[in-house]
Amino acid sequence: MLKRRHLLAAPTLVPLAAPAVAQPAWPSKPVRILVGFAPGGSIDVLTRMAAEVLSQRLGQPFVVETRSGASGNIAAEALARATPDGYTISTFPMNTAVINPMVFPSVPFDTWKDFRFISSMWDLPNIFAVPSRHVPARSVAEFVTWARQLRGGVSFGSPGTGTTVHLSGAYFCNRAGIEGTHVPFRSGAQVVPAMLGGDVQMAIDNLGSYTGVIQDNSIRALAVAMDQRWPSLPDVPTMAEAGFDNFSMSPWHFWAGPAAMPQEIAERLSAEIRNLWADPALQRRAIGMGARLNASTPAELEARLRAEVPRWAEMVRISGAQAG
Repeated sequence: MLKRRHLLAAPTLVPLAAPAVAQPAWPSKPVRILVGFAPGGSIDVLTRMAAEVLSQRLGQPFVVETRSGASGNIAAEALARATPDGYTISTFPMNTAVINPMVFPSVPFDTWKDFRFISSMWDLPNIFAVPSRHVPARSVAEFVTWARQLRGGVSFGSPGTGTTVHLSGAYFCNRAGIEGTHVPFRSGAQVVPAMLGGDVQMAIDNLGSYTGVIQDNSIRALAVAMDQRWPSLPDVPTMAEAGFDNFSMSPWHFWAGPAAMPQEIAERLSAEIRNLWADPALQRRAIGMGARLNASTPAELEARLRAEVPRWAEMVRISGAQAG
């Protein structure tokens, strides 16, 4: 009986806590990369290259998923709403994040609140292009002199209102003091035939669309809108060398995830990209595809994006660009 009373009086034993289950190391399954533009363009092709090398390095597939439309807004909205577990990221053009909120009546995302920045990825060279048959100028200075003599000025083409190509063309005309009329097309592929036909006299457009027609001399590159000359066009000056300083207006792309994506995953992926991008062979491969690799930390990426805002805001004001 005594023993029973002692047993009844004994303190209740607390069950031991279940051992913590370790989370699998990232990545433990395929990673989706959303792309907001149609397959075959530079953003799609370069993203597939990045997916290939990261799959090899990290041992899990990086799968490109197209969500095209609305100048990248559809993919941006999909990313903002994605599960923030590190398994959905996106390749963003700078203009989707910075310019779209300025030219669209509204966009379904907030660049500064809805995304976790990961890394810059690559820069794409824009060139000052003119049709050799219709424009006699062989330098930017000669073009300005020639254009000022034209009644009604010049027409410049772009793949759409509010694109970097549109804004750069309008900004150039403003700075050069020439009258310029913007002619928007549905895609960049339509600008080149229009130039060859004499319908537009210039475009400050992505080099990738012009390589073949520059090689056969039907299009003349007068300058590169970057801080440095482009390797495949060593004799073509930069816009600064051509007399237009502060005219590095080429597009660039970056990677981001949903805002609540773990910071440690963003930092890990950023570090992997920086390591991979340091490979000279991969750098040469990218140059051959029309891009210069340019990785960054998440903090450096955000700083670069914020620095773009006032510059493009001024160009939107000058152009009066409004997208529907």
